Amino acid sequence: MTNDLSDGYEISTDPARLDAELIHRWLSQDAYWARGRPREKQDSAIAASLNFGVYDRAAGTQLGYARVVTDRTTFAWLCDVYIEPSARGRGLGTALAAAVRDHLAPYGLRRVMLATADAHEVYAKAGFVPMKKPEKWMVLGEE
Repeated sequence: MTNDLSDGYEISTDPARLDAELIHRWLSQDAYWARGRPREKQDSAIAASLNFGVYDRAAGTQLGYARVVTDRTTFAWLCDVYIEPSARGRGLGTALAAAVRDHLAPYGLRRVMLATADAHEVYAKAGFVPMKKPEKWMVLGEE
């Protein structure tokens, strides 16, 4: 899947286009939720996930990334969403979340979840809302 966006950007699910080294650097050095993640772990996560890249159409350079852990039947978890700092403020994060939403829609999933400490407004623009009953949910491991 490739979605052309205005202003010369595109979103693709083609795994061959992903710059795994760049993704690892972004997440392990700059993303609060993945700081220090080893390259081997990141590569394994990429291999086991549905991945989305945001690209500058003219230059071909990767400007963003998101990954989805899903069974493609009932559930998906959107995670590792990242936009290169120099490309922020252009609506690419919202476009990426919307592309994930649209890509997953045909599966008829019961739930698509994500966690964020600081980008609620980005995901709200793509239709994500806070849980109605968060007290029903539990977690094993770090948050």
